[in-house]
Amino acid sequence: MPESEKSSKPKPSKAPRTPMREQESGERIQNFLEVPFGYGPEEAVKEAERCIACKKPKCVEGCPVQVDIPGFLSLVKEGKFLEAARRVKKTNVLPAICGRVCPQEAQCEARCVKGKKGDPVAIGNLERFVADYEAAEGAGALPEMPAKNGKKIGVIGSGPAGLTVAGDLIQLGYDVTIFEALHKAGGVLVYGIPEFRLPKDIVQREVDYLSKLGVEVVTGEVVGATVTVEELMKERGFDAIFIGTGAGLPMFLKLPGENLNGVYSANEYLTRSNLMKGYLFPEADTPLKRAKIVAVFGGGNVAMDSARTARRLGAEVHLMYRRSQKEMPARAAEVHHAMEEGIHFDFLTNPVRFLGDEEGNVKAVEAIRMELGEPDASGRRRPVPIEGSEFQVEIDAAVIAIGSGPNPLLLDVTKGLERNKWGYIEADEENGATSIPGVFAGGDIVTGSATVILAMGAGRKAARAIHAYCTGSDQG
Repeated sequence: MPESEKSSKPKPSKAPRTPMREQESGERIQNFLEVPFGYGPEEAVKEAERCIACKKPKCVEGCPVQVDIPGFLSLVKEGKFLEAARRVKKTNVLPAICGRVCPQEAQCEARCVKGKKGDPVAIGNLERFVADYEAAEGAGALPEMPAKNGKKIGVIGSGPAGLTVAGDLIQLGYDVTIFEALHKAGGVLVYGIPEFRLPKDIVQREVDYLSKLGVEVVTGEVVGATVTVEELMKERGFDAIFIGTGAGLPMFLKLPGENLNGVYSANEYLTRSNLMKGYLFPEADTPLKRAKIVAVFGGGNVAMDSARTARRLGAEVHLMYRRSQKEMPARAAEVHHAMEEGIHFDFLTNPVRFLGDEEGNVKAVEAIRMELGEPDASGRRRPVPIEGSEFQVEIDAAVIAIGSGPNPLLLDVTKGLERNKWGYIEADEENGATSIPGVFAGGDIVTGSATVILAMGAGRKAARAIHAYCTGSDQG
């Protein structure tokens, strides 16, 4: 190759990963503002220049919605931020959300070649940047929309799976209506994830984008109570239905004293705080107990969100997890932030019972020390109680964050809808088809609690399958 051709190609930067500025821990525990500030234009270009533009980009393989990562990074390098945002939106209608809450470190960034000898390119941070830049510039151009094809699709649930299905199908000419049981659209994005990790105006911005595309969003419609799936199809004329109701049924420890006042499920605790703005009480009219000492049980992102919320409400917080830090399923960044914020981590600890006062309020938790034995079905070492190691911690509130299950309200009244032994919908992994013709499902209501981006990936597969079903073709 001539020397002139060699020099004309920009060389990837050998600079280290560009850190994202964020609030100091002592400051952020006093507010519910977002912790990271995000990249500025110069930081974004600097980070994008680290991409080596692989001929066979593994990062795309790690993305459940197949974002053209090298393509949008190349545009960022050139300072073409609006074009980069539009490139991302071709396959991801929720880039500002994904850039904030998706576990990039286990997906796209885990496949980045740069990560073999150093830090991977900060793909998530850059996705967030281009989405926020587009919004700040007020330049959210809408894609060219096709003519309507005369078919109607009903989407039950406005979480990440439902929003993705709606976004994909509206751009294929369908009339799409989302039915949301709560008073705000967004599903787990608005009721489950705290403001300091995902601001609600960001979620609303993404929902508004879908509305501009033509998606109708109906809130306060509890499908299964106000209307059935059968009625939507036979009486309201929907050609296909997608069920994306998530896994919002709380799980409990089933311990003595769990019914005491002050013991919350994480679902209730976070919904009161996030969706109903309980953290602003009395400005907002949803009370949320301002406890002095809170115990949180669990090791996932929901446990981190609960613990960090309690900390911001002024409590001393003990997070009890029955395994060690190594086995925690929460994102490393969330654990790191929680530790910075002064949350006490009681690893290898499991609750035994809750103790109450004469008025029925929780006053303490009795716990037991654990040790790790042989691996269980999850591949993690099984926690085993250490006999005689019980101890008590005084608390005035507790949050159970050990997972959630499928709400049976809709499922119980939908005749012919097959479920598995855990109560989740049986749906084809490749296309989301259920046992009822024309009814598809995806996200947590099929898989159990998972990530936002995996739910979106399921939504994309289902959208293609719905298109194939409605057109009578084999390909979406």
